Amino acid sequence: MIGYRVFVTYTNKAGKRLRGLYILKSETNKKKMQFMGNIFTHYNYTTTDITIKKELKNTQITSLNSNFKIDYNNNLNDVNLPKNSPFSTYKEARRFAGPLPFTFTYNKEKNSILIIEGVRQNWKPSPIHVNEYHFNFLKEAGFKNPVLANAFCIKNIPYYWKKGKLELW
Repeated sequence: MIGYRVFVTYTNKAGKRLRGLYILKSETNKKKMQFMGNIFTHYNYTTTDITIKKELKNTQITSLNSNFKIDYNNNLNDVNLPKNSPFSTYKEARRFAGPLPFTFTYNKEKNSILIIEGVRQNWKPSPIHVNEYHFNFLKEAGFKNPVLANAFCIKNIPYYWKKGKLELW
């Protein structure tokens, strides 16, 4: 799965500031995941080709149909922040690698926000060095000059979602 997410904050009607994610789009190479994901979430799943090529020092994940590519270093001892990152250290960047407790969905027609809280365990991101990347979706979505701020590998995370809360504005 490839996910396009934006880190956001939202102040709910009670005045509490919540940190979380707004889902722009999700891509999978499994039709069943697309179908079930779109039934149970607002993550905008589409199906695409996803190829993973692992070598001794690098891993490359690509899609011809979605026109994306990421190549990263498997050697977790040799990690540098991406060029032009707004962070000065990975320790600082780690604060934005989650786990972010909430996911938000905005419904323009109903002028409402759906707030879903996720509960996760064993959240231990490991920094990775990205050698090269390109995601055509960012260009298509109208992002001008996006910058890769950080990159982490996160594996085997047991989690579940609490029932969502709807706020009308």
